[in-house]
Amino acid sequence: MTSPVAVVGAGLVGAGWAIVFARAGHEVRIFDGAASIRHKVLGDIKGNLADLESFDLIDSAADVASRIRVCDTLADAIEGVSYVQESVFETIPVKAEITAALDEACKPDVVIGSSSSGIPASDFTEGLAGRHRCLIAHPVNPPYLVPLVELVPAPWTDATAVDFTHELMTAVGQTPIRITREVEGFVLNRLQGALLNEAWALFEEGYASAEDIDKTVSDGLGLRWSFMGPFQTIDLNAPGGVADYAARLGPLYHAVAQSRTAPKPWSEDLISDVEKERRTHLSEGGLAPRREWRDRRLMALAAHKAKAASKLGD
Repeated sequence: MTSPVAVVGAGLVGAGWAIVFARAGHEVRIFDGAASIRHKVLGDIKGNLADLESFDLIDSAADVASRIRVCDTLADAIEGVSYVQESVFETIPVKAEITAALDEACKPDVVIGSSSSGIPASDFTEGLAGRHRCLIAHPVNPPYLVPLVELVPAPWTDATAVDFTHELMTAVGQTPIRITREVEGFVLNRLQGALLNEAWALFEEGYASAEDIDKTVSDGLGLRWSFMGPFQTIDLNAPGGVADYAARLGPLYHAVAQSRTAPKPWSEDLISDVEKERRTHLSEGGLAPRREWRDRRLMALAAHKAKAASKLGD
């Protein structure tokens, strides 16, 4: 029998985590300090579950929803749990406050994972008595559709806490990766940031429109990246594998890297220009429906990958 899990913070990420754990059979207790969020989160989750059922990604939306309970107090949410997924607002003071409360209230063997997308655990757990059981478990949004989870220990995190979280994430169908020590931005956002910074620079310098830069990824790089990473990609892109690729194209990539020796922040004018172009393609009022479209496309991709994996025996 799977043990209960608590999700603290019921925004988009927290609601997504609730689906991840409940889908895998765990009883999930959700808590958020804002009553307005607590009152609506279950309705939002049920809507997402209905979509998942329509893509055959879950057997029964009602069955998954029955394992999710919204709690009015933090104490109620953490009662009897083995793991807490903290998903509160991304600032050090907010995370420090809630993590201190969790450390004080949770039993000593409960592991506390934070959904922080960039703030390292050392910034908000150093003074805690139970800092050894705290780590980053950073998902991709929405976590029930994009399975990657970055596990990042603080300098004082016990290896057993990382092992436990890795096993839990694997068991609930996520893809956990171990980052050996803290690094700014972790791994995912460092990789994403490299692409983003180059995209902004190419747009600012007038080499291509934002729309065409997007197409370069959606109709180019992203097609391969949806099922293989950068090292496997280059390993298959030269007759002799990765070493052959490096010999052929390593100098080109080194030259490209040297051309960006003084990266600039995204200026207000640059952001405004990209914003204007994006709004010509998608109005502000169309953002929410487009996010729903994105999630359904991710569902279709997830369903396709699951079907393909079963046929290939992966």
